[in-house]
Amino acid sequence: MTSLVRHITIDCTDAYRLGSFWASVLDGSLASDDLPGDPEATVTAAGSALLFVTVPEGKTVKNRVHVDLQPQDRSRDAEVERLLALGASLVADHRRGDGTGWVTLADIEGNEFCVERSASERSG
Repeated sequence: MTSLVRHITIDCTDAYRLGSFWASVLDGSLASDDLPGDPEATVTAAGSALLFVTVPEGKTVKNRVHVDLQPQDRSRDAEVERLLALGASLVADHRRGDGTGWVTLADIEGNEFCVERSASERSG
């Protein structure tokens, strides 16, 4: 049998705080034993699992790996607005006039991620 990706691990300065942000983004939940100040926090959501690990150094360069989100029940533009309201920040807007493209955001610790069009926007 081959290996499976169990979760994607993200280094951060505050595992619980960043895990809480991503739990809100993904409509997921933190593990029941994750508490503020813990060195690790695990977020589980439909189809994904993210592990946040507190490390002493801060983020200094662009991510080598990032998450691409595809909204399930709203448009890309509505999802971008929701994520900005949760505390994400706009990095770059790659939306095109014909509706294609994506938006690059950063989470509350500066880790970049992208928001693509929803499935319904792709089929329309």
